[in-house]
Amino acid sequence: MSSYGQPYWWDGQPKPPRLSALPDRCDLLIIGAGYTGLSAAITAASNGVDVCVVDAQHPGFGASSRNGGMCGAHPRLSLAATSKQFGEKTARGLFNEAGIAFEYFEGLIKIFKINCQYQKTGRIQLAWTRADFEAQKKMAADMNRDTEFKVDVVERDELPAHLKTDHYFGGLFYEQHGGLQPRRFVDGLLRTALQTGASVVPDMPIRRIQKTVSGYIAETDGPTIRAEKVLVATNGYSKGAGAMRWLSRRVFPLPSYIIATEPLPKSLIDHIAPGRRMMVETRARHSYWRVSPDGKRIIWGGRAAIRQADLEYAAARLKATMTEIWPDLWDVTLSHAWKGNTGYTFSNAPHVGQVGGVHYAAGYCGGGVVIAPYLGMKAAFQAMGDKRGRTAYSNTELTTRPYHLGGFPWFLEPADRWYNWVVDGRQIRQAQKDRGI
Repeated sequence: MSSYGQPYWWDGQPKPPRLSALPDRCDLLIIGAGYTGLSAAITAASNGVDVCVVDAQHPGFGASSRNGGMCGAHPRLSLAATSKQFGEKTARGLFNEAGIAFEYFEGLIKIFKINCQYQKTGRIQLAWTRADFEAQKKMAADMNRDTEFKVDVVERDELPAHLKTDHYFGGLFYEQHGGLQPRRFVDGLLRTALQTGASVVPDMPIRRIQKTVSGYIAETDGPTIRAEKVLVATNGYSKGAGAMRWLSRRVFPLPSYIIATEPLPKSLIDHIAPGRRMMVETRARHSYWRVSPDGKRIIWGGRAAIRQADLEYAAARLKATMTEIWPDLWDVTLSHAWKGNTGYTFSNAPHVGQVGGVHYAAGYCGGGVVIAPYLGMKAAFQAMGDKRGRTAYSNTELTTRPYHLGGFPWFLEPADRWYNWVVDGRQIRQAQKDRGI
């Protein structure tokens, strides 16, 4: 039986612990109870701060329990492209901080005993064309020479050890990367935040934040709460007035769609994905896939559309792409299809900072499983005025565009057509040419 709408990760999971009522006041109000907000709460509460976390839905309702569960921390763009945007010093800082972020992420799991089925599988970024592979090799050489972040080049004849297909020309192997069960991870962060003394309040959307002489007043549809400091951690679900509207103009929701297959025979999984890696490709479809933590299913995601689309349509497009890579899955039934919003920025990089005295960390561009908890910690320290909040991600910037006023990102509709008709078609033709078709 197919389940369209509810993430596969939610199946059979226990109900979250009993949550809190909204207090009258707190030292630090955190808006958003996903990876960022809960990690920030753990940091602040562990350092004696009276913390309240509120969420418009239940904790982790957004991307934190809907993503593909792939764990990596390197910047989205190459070292050269990142240097061009933010300068060489900041670019190197971002790449060098990747290892630190990963250590923090793994520390959360280990120290607080979060049972999230974390597996260190490694991840391969697969080159769709010959030109993509040449660019990958250059990127690897730059990173290995100029930063502490290391990556291995995988030649085309080495790919069969990782996956069964002849569609790619090589790839990059990130040995440190892995995968987890997203819902279990966010639930583990929630329990830890509560254990450290933070209040967590569900179903409490904040409509407005008003600055006062002594701090802030946050308005809901009902009661208000006073706070000395405020930290916004809503990422791709940002909306509201004031600082939240400022953020929504700079971090826009880019939908990502995911499908899960029915349970498959072990022999079939062994045949198509012998390496059990996390995998992502370079083409504009941004397909990514993995074997489920129990080893029985394929979880496949990507840009079935970069606009809000019907799940039946999105699932059909994702399955068509999946069976293009793995024809063996043509007759496989899908058990789940769902979507969530990635918080995307015009600069392709996250940022930690403040606006009007309100702190925030946001803009993970699809890579938030590791970097969101890490930057949530950094944002909490910054709100506390603690030097441990220093990070190269405060040297990036959040920019906007005149055509984006916040709220509904209307420009994704024409962008979707452009990618489908022009970019995707061009990449298909180039790949066919490279393969001599």
